[in-house]
Amino acid sequence: MSGKLCGMKNFRFLLLLSIFLIYSLPAAAIISENPTDKDWKRAPLEQKNSQDLTLLAAVSTDEAQTAIVPLEQEAVRETPSTPDAGYNLQAYNSNAVASKAVERHIGLFSNTIRERFSLWLSRSGRYLDMMKEILREKDVPENIVFLSLIESGFSPYAYSVASAAGPWQFISSTARRYGLEINWWKDERRDPVKSTGAAASYLKDLYKMFGSWNLAMAAYNAGEGRIQKAMKRSNADSYWALLDTSHIKPETKDYVPKFIAASLIATNPQDFGFDAIEYHEPLSFDEVELHSPMDLSVAAECAGTTLEEIKRLNPELRRWCTPPDVPSYILKIPAGTKERFSEALATISDNERFTIERYTVNRGDTFSRIAKKTGIPVPVILSLNAMEKIMPLKPGSVVYLPPKGFYSLDRGDQSLIRKASYHRSDHRDRPSVRNTSFSKTSHEKKDGKVSAGKPSHKKTDGKVSAKKRSRTKSKKA
Repeated sequence: MSGKLCGMKNFRFLLLLSIFLIYSLPAAAIISENPTDKDWKRAPLEQKNSQDLTLLAAVSTDEAQTAIVPLEQEAVRETPSTPDAGYNLQAYNSNAVASKAVERHIGLFSNTIRERFSLWLSRSGRYLDMMKEILREKDVPENIVFLSLIESGFSPYAYSVASAAGPWQFISSTARRYGLEINWWKDERRDPVKSTGAAASYLKDLYKMFGSWNLAMAAYNAGEGRIQKAMKRSNADSYWALLDTSHIKPETKDYVPKFIAASLIATNPQDFGFDAIEYHEPLSFDEVELHSPMDLSVAAECAGTTLEEIKRLNPELRRWCTPPDVPSYILKIPAGTKERFSEALATISDNERFTIERYTVNRGDTFSRIAKKTGIPVPVILSLNAMEKIMPLKPGSVVYLPPKGFYSLDRGDQSLIRKASYHRSDHRDRPSVRNTSFSKTSHEKKDGKVSAGKPSHKKTDGKVSAKKRSRTKSKKA
């Protein structure tokens, strides 16, 4: 009898131990975010100890290459897509939340903002082939190209209230992180070729972090840190599961449904009533390498085209000329005009290629007074000149100014002027701005802030003012 009781106890112990082991082991099932994908892959048990559960707030380009995916995110890794497979636009149909969100945005694009969306579609013809090719080269599904459709309507000149710019709407910090240059002369976020390459690299890094194109796109919109935190706090197992939480903003909740809706319409516009779209001609151009700065109007003359066409082919250029602070610059010109351009350029002297105004400093001049005389804002004057060459201001020294009729403020200038801080009373000639002048020395220091003014310069201004007052009094006497 005691033997039977002992056997029963052993049986119960083994049964309880089995149940404990079953519930304590990780599920380790890697589930596709694609609802139609029924393939389940088992992750090795050893991953539980090897995963780093620390969520990173931000990941640099190099770090993203080797970032360890958190265990919570590993549970939603979809089967890796290849450029040929693309992003499955129909996968949302099996998810009620996703289906409702996508249908709502289809109605928005095809009814509420139909005219504007038609313009975006027509503009897409200019960039689609080029952008898809770059995405394929970066191993990113080519239909991800329609992110640019919802970000900017394929406009290189799109500029958001958050100061994001270009067809892929990069903010400056992310743009620089992925190799795009932004200075007084150019903004490569507006270059459709370079910005597409940067966007593809960024999206690929995000996919490596999250294992899901939906989550990668959400992170593209909100930032990888926010999506990581939202996944951890909500225990969500996919992007669609995040829609029922308060951990991401409404804009991010709408982002992927908006992308899917726009992609469906752009792929088959006739199915949604867009029958008369006149697509722009695909982008094509020749390139010439310039070893000295050149007015865009001179470039247009050499290529036998208009100034507007040169600007349209080079939307990254912010000024009337190519950047003078670089040893060479690749300029895009209309396709088939390279030979003509070279022949015409050979007949133009260096002095006739580049226009710049020179202002001679007078006694008592300050940056504020020069700005008032010329109509050029102080931050623009400081951006155009090498501080070490013009400070302190001395009578007879030369200050470079944009040529009259060639220069107008763009959105970047307006933002710079708003941010520039200078006090007219004590420090009116000491604005804090970035110096991106065309002096090589100052160009190398572009990450530093410029302090325009020295204590000795302030005293000089004071003495000049005192002398002027004394002369005025003597004349009155």
